[in-house]
Amino acid sequence: MPSEARARQVAKRIHEEISVLFQREVSDPRLSNISVTDVKVDRELAFATIFVSTLQDDDRDIVLGALKGAGGFFRSQLANRIPMRVFPRLRFRYDPTSVQGARIDELLAQLREESASEDVPSGDPDGDEEL
Repeated sequence: MPSEARARQVAKRIHEEISVLFQREVSDPRLSNISVTDVKVDRELAFATIFVSTLQDDDRDIVLGALKGAGGFFRSQLANRIPMRVFPRLRFRYDPTSVQGARIDELLAQLREESASEDVPSGDPDGDEEL
């Protein structure tokens, strides 16, 4: 059984190569705005799970469908670039962290706007009340 270090090394190499494939080799417009956020390879080197994100959360199902359909192409291209006796099967998963991060930023900006627009409390802020 390969070590965990070997699995991490293979995952890193797959991440590098599939990123290049998305940039240079893919002509499918459904896959034009994809970024690979992470790759995990199991200890047996049987499966590689590739986490991808898109600019818009609405595209998730379309992108995952296109990736599933092109899975054989990606596996063969990666197998040609990364010498291994048996190349792992690819699984694509959507990584929502970029969309969630954008939503958190939006909520924080909204809170800042609300706190800046609150009225000054009633009463004299200097404490100089007339008697």
